[in-house]
Amino acid sequence: MQLIKNAKILWNNQLVLRDILIDQGIIQKISNHLESKAATVFDAKGAFLSTGLVDVHVHFREPGFEYKETINSGSKAAARGGFTTVIAMPNLNPVPDNEEKITNQIARNKQNGVIHIEQYGAISNNLTSTQVTNIKGMSAAGAKAFTNDGKGVQTANTMLQAMVAAASVNKPLAAHLEDDTLVHDGVMNEGKASTKLELPGITGLAESSQLARDLVLAKAAGVHYHVAHISTKESVELVRIAKHEGVHVTAEVSPHHLLLSEEDINSDNAMFKMNPPLRTQRDREAVIAGLLDGTIDMVATDHAPHGKEEKQKSFREAPFGITGIETSFQLLYTYLVKNGVMTLETLLERMVTAPVSAFHLQAPTSIEEGARADLALFDLDNNYEIDTESFESMGKNSPFIGWKVYGKTLATWVDGEIVYKDNVK
Repeated sequence: MQLIKNAKILWNNQLVLRDILIDQGIIQKISNHLESKAATVFDAKGAFLSTGLVDVHVHFREPGFEYKETINSGSKAAARGGFTTVIAMPNLNPVPDNEEKITNQIARNKQNGVIHIEQYGAISNNLTSTQVTNIKGMSAAGAKAFTNDGKGVQTANTMLQAMVAAASVNKPLAAHLEDDTLVHDGVMNEGKASTKLELPGITGLAESSQLARDLVLAKAAGVHYHVAHISTKESVELVRIAKHEGVHVTAEVSPHHLLLSEEDINSDNAMFKMNPPLRTQRDREAVIAGLLDGTIDMVATDHAPHGKEEKQKSFREAPFGITGIETSFQLLYTYLVKNGVMTLETLLERMVTAPVSAFHLQAPTSIEEGARADLALFDLDNNYEIDTESFESMGKNSPFIGWKVYGKTLATWVDGEIVYKDNVK
């Protein structure tokens, strides 16, 4: 039994001070000045207590790429970021593209993770072929959704078959949008920075043209179609129109596309190399507007750790991707909420309620009696500097190193048990 005392929680859109009593992983009572001789007491000292954050897009790299990240290190990083439920991507080795591999991966996630880890299954065999996987079988084995993240599905017929299969089992199909014929070996957005640095660019059309195709297919298939890491103004407009037309589409945006643009890339620094790439300021403003008006449903980190030596290479040679799960809430609270762009309530809706609802996750969306005690405690009053020394992730590849932020995670609970506690008070 645990008693969290002196925690600020959101109650009817107001921050109020409350005590929370937890027993057997469930919130038993919320009130002022609770006492229990049987409980272990945790004094929140007025910090902000939220339901645990939810991320539908993470890369934990195991099996196959453990030198980048492991399930254990990735889940500890998630806990340090305040996340208690995530969905892990299938670009692993072996790829979870059949029932046996999905079953094994789910067991591995449960054994090695310190938070709740759901699992994506692959859309096509080994993420590369045109042969659609046994989506029905993988769904029965526990796959939460399906994607070929890291690779765009190049063939319309493959995508349509996968959509029909996903619709038949009522599971989301998430798309990494990238038409290979429009990439031209690009390594960053085709624009000012690529011209200045004389590096090959990737047109935004590689994303938006495939999205237009998929939205038409999704309407025909009746599937829940989810847009991963949306990044262009045109893509936001396409999703807005599709929603108006009744297509069952949801979309996510990553913190780096909300806070950075190609104008932040001043040198050949692969810490700024991600896929999709950082776009124009116009695109950045469009994804912020889309997140505010609900066209973009949720925030997802696309946490993508890499080995240190890999990201020390040039843009031409380094892999795409940055870490993000330990800095996501903190960056967005600091630069969107504290700056008055959005409210704390809206940020939490985009980081908890929306992903839980869209992906039918068994995760709490509010602090209330009877709810599962998946919780995160944040210090909203004091700032600190992002540094890699404190990362739980094996990946140190972040463009946000040195940024000052508020919202440090002080503690995280999963099923009522502390899985992360900040060592600096």
